[in-house]
Amino acid sequence: MKVRNRLAPVTGAVLLGIALCIPQAWAEAQLSSDWAEGHSSRARLIAGEKVAGVEVEMADGWKTYWRNPGDAGGVPPAFDWSKSSNLAAAKVLYPAPKRFHDSAGDTVGYKGTVVFPVELTPKDPAKPIDLKLQLDYGVCREICIPAEAALSLAIAPMESHAVPSELADALKRVPAPEASRRPGDPVLKRVVSEFAGPKPRLVLEAQFPNGAAHADIFIEAPDGLYVPLPKKVSDDGAGNLTFAIDLGDDVDPNDLKNEKLTATLVSDAGQSEATFSVD
Repeated sequence: MKVRNRLAPVTGAVLLGIALCIPQAWAEAQLSSDWAEGHSSRARLIAGEKVAGVEVEMADGWKTYWRNPGDAGGVPPAFDWSKSSNLAAAKVLYPAPKRFHDSAGDTVGYKGTVVFPVELTPKDPAKPIDLKLQLDYGVCREICIPAEAALSLAIAPMESHAVPSELADALKRVPAPEASRRPGDPVLKRVVSEFAGPKPRLVLEAQFPNGAAHADIFIEAPDGLYVPLPKKVSDDGAGNLTFAIDLGDDVDPNDLKNEKLTATLVSDAGQSEATFSVD
């Protein structure tokens, strides 16, 4: 009884301190979900202010895929947010990928760890978002294996929410559209359609102003049209590169005429996106 009396004056102050710390502590506790283990990989959700991230970590030697897996095929990630609450929209962004070559051909994706940033729009900004994701993705070494993860994370309606460093780094690696291209990001200067003759092709001229280390270009076409991966055909050593897309075997060039294609330009020094029409 005496012990309780001695502690009683302290209890009110302690409770007040706890109450004042609840928003900060709650936010910190909700910055990430538990890891969901998969084949040679694991995945989780992380969160920051108005943005979340889907983090996929892979064992050494394993890779996962970009939204366009490349010429050799693969399983692009699929994100199902339909079971979330207070979520009006979730826009998944893709950091700049890399090209990988093996006996099956060229693929496009990520090794090690990748974070896909997700722009969140709540239905009611004053309420928490109960984020629930069914993630389907592929992991590949010698063979490709489908993987899945069911992830959930409650995100408080905080005005200020620290962005985890791995999510901030991923946002910097998202290719910028033409309207918001940053200094040093690559620029698509010209696209030439060479469809006459036995070897039709598209030629893309690009400038990488901050250097062309690991420079590459990936092309996406609408309506399920297939476009092979470009191949680098020239490099002047000053950041001006030319890539060519061979359309002779698997593509009818006429299917691409008047279509709008998207080019993703990547390098160690910057990344950007550009759209162009095929004449």
